[in-house]
Amino acid sequence: MTTPAPRFLSLDVFRGLTVCLMIVVNTAGPGAEAYAPMVHAPWFGFTAADAVFPSFLFAVGCSMAFAFSRPIPTGDFMSKVLRRAALIFLLGFLMYWFPFVRKLDGHWTLIPFADTRVMGVLQRIALCYALAAFAARWLSPRLIVVLSVVLLLGYWAILLAFGDPVAPLSKLGNAGTHLDLWLLGKNHLYRKDGGFDPEGLLGTLPSTVNVLAGYLAARFLKETSDARRATIGMALTGLALIAGGLAWGLVFPIAKKLWTSSFVLLTVGLDLVLLAALIAVLEGRKPNAAIRFFQVFGLNPLVIYLFSELFVTVLGMVEVAPGRGLYAWIGVHVFQALAPGALGSLLCAIGYMLVCWLLGYVMDRRRIVVKL
Repeated sequence: MTTPAPRFLSLDVFRGLTVCLMIVVNTAGPGAEAYAPMVHAPWFGFTAADAVFPSFLFAVGCSMAFAFSRPIPTGDFMSKVLRRAALIFLLGFLMYWFPFVRKLDGHWTLIPFADTRVMGVLQRIALCYALAAFAARWLSPRLIVVLSVVLLLGYWAILLAFGDPVAPLSKLGNAGTHLDLWLLGKNHLYRKDGGFDPEGLLGTLPSTVNVLAGYLAARFLKETSDARRATIGMALTGLALIAGGLAWGLVFPIAKKLWTSSFVLLTVGLDLVLLAALIAVLEGRKPNAAIRFFQVFGLNPLVIYLFSELFVTVLGMVEVAPGRGLYAWIGVHVFQALAPGALGSLLCAIGYMLVCWLLGYVMDRRRIVVKL
């Protein structure tokens, strides 16, 4: 992702905050149940954990507003967008295939492609980025809003029209699951939901709206001359979208895993309110230690996220007891011994997040910024 101009400190902090929270949510310490807000809603409903991924997509859109502000020929633009999307998708696919081998009957064997998940977090980011990039290139802000409305209403219509007549919004009965099973096959989907993939193909449509919203918000900030008025307008728009999402949720339930349209309105609204609050608090002030902490995450978000997912897998492969990897051992014998229960689980996740931050800090000190 491209780093915003220095005067938009709030965007740097917003992006870093999303990466930080994503790592904490994804690596809850073993040995105890995590606090309820740090666990995704099982289906309908909403928790703090559910807000993290859409905020990450919103941050991708914010970065696009700055990256696309420079004139570039159409051919070069398309080549750059498609290349970047393909690389992010490939990295996501390889991340789920990693470590490429598994232990069966005491022997290490290659994990076949036939058993590898195709879609995932980075894959969804790649597809949403490409769709949003082309929209940002050729559509005016007004038409992007129209497109967003069409995507949200269209997604709702598709789910109702092509899902199971009895339960069109159920895990295995929704149209998105039918599409994934038909096109990809069960072995290429998420393994923990019995054939449902929370990052399936159809969910790309409403998810793209989160990216487009971030693009419009950052573009508005970049072009405005009255920061105070812009901040108030952003906060009021966010509150209106939150109310709209909650109201829509009465007939189209809020669900992160299904990425319902009401969920999109709610999360975009929350992101706008949070970004407005960060602007009010941070803009015009010098960075302090707390701000620098989140800026480190924001400078190399893709690298730090990949590291967080791969390194925890490596720690899990290091057996320190029969059937127990190093990360599980640390979670149980260190953090649960220190603070039993959900607090220990949270402290373990925070400790791991700080390890990932250290990688970002070293890269920052050496002025290393990875751009695809």
